[in-house]
Amino acid sequence: MDNTQFWLYLLVMAGSTYLIRAIPFSLVKKKIKNRFIRSFLYYIPFAVLAAMTLPSALFATDTVIGAAVGIGVAVVLALFDKGLTLVALAASAAVFVTELLLGLIR
Repeated sequence: MDNTQFWLYLLVMAGSTYLIRAIPFSLVKKKIKNRFIRSFLYYIPFAVLAAMTLPSALFATDTVIGAAVGIGVAVVLALFDKGLTLVALAASAAVFVTELLLGLIR
């Protein structure tokens, strides 16, 4: 890829990223009062994050079983309002132990 092509791609990417953020600000002038739309906009970041993270988490380990156990531990701890560090460490430990046990069984 030559420099001209790179700068063209970069310009298109920057323009499209900017427009996605700038258009809603220019179109919506007043505060959104509709409860449904406000609720929808509140949960969008969580839904997008889950959609991006879950497939990667399932295939980041040697087996899907280990990944499922780690995700399960993380979900349970998160439901009990534990901190992010504890959730991440416990999920990682659960995956490690599961993978270790599955390696011993094989």
